[in-house]
Amino acid sequence: MSASAKLPPFDPADPLGLDDLLEPEDLAVRDTVRAWAADRVLPYVADWYEKGELPGIRELARELGGIGALGMSLDGYGCAGASAVQYGLACLELEAADSGIRSLVSVQGSLAMYAIHRFGSEEQKQRWLPGMAAGETIGCFGLTEPDHGSDPASMRTYAKKDGTDWVLNGRKMWITNGSVAGVAVVWARTDDGIRGFVVPTDSAGFSAPEIRHKWSLRASVTSELVLDDVRLPADAVLPEVIGLKGPLSCLSHARYGIVWGAMGAARSCFEAAVDYAKSREQFGRPIGGFQLTQAKLADMAVELHKGILLAHHLGRRMDAGRLRPEQVSFGKLNNVREAIDICRTARTVLGANGISLEYPVMRHATNLESVLTYEGTVEMHQLVLGKALTGIDAFR
Repeated sequence: MSASAKLPPFDPADPLGLDDLLEPEDLAVRDTVRAWAADRVLPYVADWYEKGELPGIRELARELGGIGALGMSLDGYGCAGASAVQYGLACLELEAADSGIRSLVSVQGSLAMYAIHRFGSEEQKQRWLPGMAAGETIGCFGLTEPDHGSDPASMRTYAKKDGTDWVLNGRKMWITNGSVAGVAVVWARTDDGIRGFVVPTDSAGFSAPEIRHKWSLRASVTSELVLDDVRLPADAVLPEVIGLKGPLSCLSHARYGIVWGAMGAARSCFEAAVDYAKSREQFGRPIGGFQLTQAKLADMAVELHKGILLAHHLGRRMDAGRLRPEQVSFGKLNNVREAIDICRTARTVLGANGISLEYPVMRHATNLESVLTYEGTVEMHQLVLGKALTGIDAFR
């Protein structure tokens, strides 16, 4: 750089200049989702969280479909065909509003729609994906069971052939969107191995009671799925996959969105801490002028923007077809763990106000406790990386 060249100014909102990595189309996606969340979620989410409800979820889903956020990285069938980085940016902005909103989008697009898009028949794709992309039909993904969370190979839900039909029996637990879904992708044991089934939720024997009394993801619909002799036609099965590689590949796609989303929650808390530190006065001056507070803000900024840079790197690898599941585990493990630490540190900056729903910090902190567990606990991702690093399987 020549001596006369002028450095760009330091941007506290983008200290590493990461926006330079984004194309105009990327920025347009980010701005669209951010504006939608600012208008449709942020003014109301504290009340939703306090009441433990997500009113108008079907209208929100249609609006999300209208901005192309549902199944946005899928091609065809009304999907946006966006890049992995653009999908990640959308997840970040949605989770900056609330983890429950990002979960709605993630389960719809990265789990239910992705499963049908990748493993479904052409008839299944034509029937379900356009309506799901538009938000007219909400989907859910039934894998986790009451007694088998991190061990899906031991699931008890079973699908038995009866003539040309399938008959499903079992239960699934902690299912986002379950009570409002029009279609469920349900994984079950069969005589041939684990198979996926596309289950219309108006099928006889299907019910989805909502789970109440949650202290996390309160602005989200979470349900149990009950399958009691649910009879399905032969063409309800996803034809292109047998075994755990089916649901696990869906989870890997959804975990990628979490890598970005967790940084959205962290950013919201960090920004709240910075704003508070500049305005809150103690001992005659803003607390942002004290060394210990500045140390906290600096540490939060470093981990936040390192996490966003990691997410961006993984997104570029996904767009190039080079992203491995172990790398997704790397991102999910690091970014959710660091996001929780940022939220907790932000809470200390806000003091007693940090527990008030007038600020987003405690809401994000409690939501991230769920994000830390679902789609792979810390321990599971540590073992994925441990196996990759040593070549030794320590799962059993």
